[in-house]
Amino acid sequence: MRIALLSYRSKTHCGGQGVYVRYLSSGLAELGHEVEVFSGQPYPELLDPRVRLTEVPSLDLYRDDDPFRTPRPSEIRDRIDLLELGTMWTAGFPEPRTFSIRAAQLLRTRAADFDVVHDNQCLGSGLLDIARQLPVVATIHHPITRDRAVDLAAAPWRRKLFVQRWYGFLGMQQRVARKIPDLITVSSSSATDIADDFGVAPGQLRVVPLGVDTELFRPREGRIPGRIVAVASADKPLKGISHLLQAVSRLRLGHDVELQLVAKLDPDGPTEKLIAELGLADIVTVSSGLSDTELAELLSSAEISCIPSMYEGFSLPAVEAMASGTPLVASRAGALPEVVADCAELVEPGNVDELTRAIGGLLDSRRRLDELGTAGRRRALSVYSWEAVAAQTVSVYEQAIARYRTDEESS
Repeated sequence: MRIALLSYRSKTHCGGQGVYVRYLSSGLAELGHEVEVFSGQPYPELLDPRVRLTEVPSLDLYRDDDPFRTPRPSEIRDRIDLLELGTMWTAGFPEPRTFSIRAAQLLRTRAADFDVVHDNQCLGSGLLDIARQLPVVATIHHPITRDRAVDLAAAPWRRKLFVQRWYGFLGMQQRVARKIPDLITVSSSSATDIADDFGVAPGQLRVVPLGVDTELFRPREGRIPGRIVAVASADKPLKGISHLLQAVSRLRLGHDVELQLVAKLDPDGPTEKLIAELGLADIVTVSSGLSDTELAELLSSAEISCIPSMYEGFSLPAVEAMASGTPLVASRAGALPEVVADCAELVEPGNVDELTRAIGGLLDSRRRLDELGTAGRRRALSVYSWEAVAAQTVSVYEQAIARYRTDEESS
């Protein structure tokens, strides 16, 4: 099968999207399929040399070293660039729309090269142009409506209008999703939320969970007593890091703890300020841009991994922690209970008291730590392998191709 895998941004561990592209493309190639990844910046770090990367350059307005930058006039190439820049200047997020239009232009002359197109969470309007030429499958990791709701609740009234504008692409995503018959999502919880928030029919959705590299993410010797690790793809209220920091502030009174926070924090943003206000700078270490190996070693060095999110459509960090044999404390939010099953201590999202008690109880119980670590590793091995994910994804491609051919014959 010849597969075009589309992803509007794909850097590994800037979010689950990048990890998904990296490992799914490798799993598909391992099954013998031809895979070409079309990606905007930041580009993916692909694992398999058999997977081809076609770069789809944007204006790269949100690059790490110069976010919300103003490009030089010589960088503007066409009307799509003007749309991208104008949307950013008016406080919107343009990438899903503009990437999809660029991808549609590229595929317009290459339709004969592919059997199926797989979109990764973009759901831009250009996808409907592609669907006129090729079968299209789209993955929705979770409905971004949930991010918007949490961000709006946390925003001061002066900024609520800007938050609404930033998420202006959501209406487009909802309209596009309703017109794609074959959608993949990563958990039953996400499937329910997508059906509710995006108005898609439950029959459009197939659940295919994400996977983990269980050889890289594995138990290792030398766990550091009192070390807690938390991985957050964004410095947003949705990730619940403020609640974890408050819990750590209380825990340090009776325990020798340290927090390793893997996240790219906004300079002088709310998380940095809270670390200073709580006097935690001496026991909180923040890192970002870790390689997979560095992240795997960090997860396996901790006594506890914590996911205090207010919502998760899946949670790769949870699966990676389980594969590492690292006991989990997680919010009872979104898909987290479904993903971790009985392999974690679950707490009410946003409840600092519960979070403090759960982490403290584990730190005081070697037996419970060992039980959760063993159970998590067992679940990761049995449920979350990328080979199984790729095989299940191919079955969705086959369904989409058959549907497309039937529609062509009847038209």
